[in-house]
Amino acid sequence: MDPVVIGLTFLAIFVVELPDKTFLATLVLATKYRPILVWIGVGAAFAVQTTVAVLLGHAVSFLPDDVVHAAAGVMFLAGAIILIREGRSHQANEGSEIETKDVHGLQAVIASFLVLFAAEWGDLSQLLTISLVAKYEEPAAVFVGALAALLVVSGLAVIAGRQLQRFVKLHVLHYVGAAVCLALAAFTAYDLLA
Repeated sequence: MDPVVIGLTFLAIFVVELPDKTFLATLVLATKYRPILVWIGVGAAFAVQTTVAVLLGHAVSFLPDDVVHAAAGVMFLAGAIILIREGRSHQANEGSEIETKDVHGLQAVIASFLVLFAAEWGDLSQLLTISLVAKYEEPAAVFVGALAALLVVSGLAVIAGRQLQRFVKLHVLHYVGAAVCLALAAFTAYDLLA
């Protein structure tokens, strides 16, 4: 394994994922469930997704750019709609406190896994991982770098989620995430039509 490829992959994925919906989704999950359980579920989803991306390798080079951009735009729009609905739900229940229960540990892990597993298909980090495998032909190094970056970003989100909950209402985070997704959808549509 080439340490330079690991480092380059880590930096590329970290920078792409830090402001991404992954961070926000993990942060929101960490306000509902025990943070360590969220991180385990999210980490398992990232491991599967990164494995798939590495195995696909060169496959993305055969897809037309327009198809990739259109699919990404639709996913960003769907993410915005989901976040707005969640924000409204949390805003309606603003008086009630968010529960974090130890009893439902496996449920928290499974919920976290499913949310991130569904959200990450076709995500920029997954496409970037595929591209890096194709470029460097170092699948193991790219896997290690990408997974490490995803685990660090999700770890930061889990830690920040507990602290941020003290200062910012959960529905505000949903609306901010929705705004980011809408902006990304608009940018993707503009890029596709330009």
